[in-house]
Amino acid sequence: MTSAFFPGFFLSLSLILAIGAQNAFVLRQGLRQEHVFAVCMACALSDAVLIAAGVAGFGLASNALPWLEPVLRYGGALFLLIYAARSFRSALRNHSGLTPSSRQAAGLGATLATCLALTWLNPHVYLDTVVLLGSISSQYEGRKVAFALGAMAASFVFFFTLGFGARLLRPVFASQAAWRVLDALVGLVMLAIAVKLLRP
Repeated sequence: MTSAFFPGFFLSLSLILAIGAQNAFVLRQGLRQEHVFAVCMACALSDAVLIAAGVAGFGLASNALPWLEPVLRYGGALFLLIYAARSFRSALRNHSGLTPSSRQAAGLGATLATCLALTWLNPHVYLDTVVLLGSISSQYEGRKVAFALGAMAASFVFFFTLGFGARLLRPVFASQAAWRVLDALVGLVMLAIAVKLLRP
């Protein structure tokens, strides 16, 4: 089992380590200590569902549904552009110190809706989990379940470490300037991913 579990774990971990829209959102929630458990769980469970689908062979669905890829691509780009604009506006307009305790927390429903949109409207998530991990799992015939469990475990470890570990950075983000920089960086990440999605 370990001969398939650990390859799945480290491959999945390497795919989600890059700073992306989802990771930036989890980091932000962790810094604010707002609905951190729910956000981490939503991200990890979403990955688990997609990994299971990929290992089960649903990576071929894009061939049967040619309209799926452009819908996801343009829908995801639009959402990311809107989120980037909100981040830039926050970086420019907030003047109240932006300490986590000074801001009113967003509702759980709105927070999870944003989290799930950042996850499920990003075509790269499908490429990494359903297509890539799904295709590589074919090398572990008879051990696919162990491979999938390893990949899923990596998602849980990463997101919960990022979300709850972010509190260690809270002293840095006690200043208004640090929050502005974070908002600007989040906006740039969202904008860069959106532009990448819109390229032919």
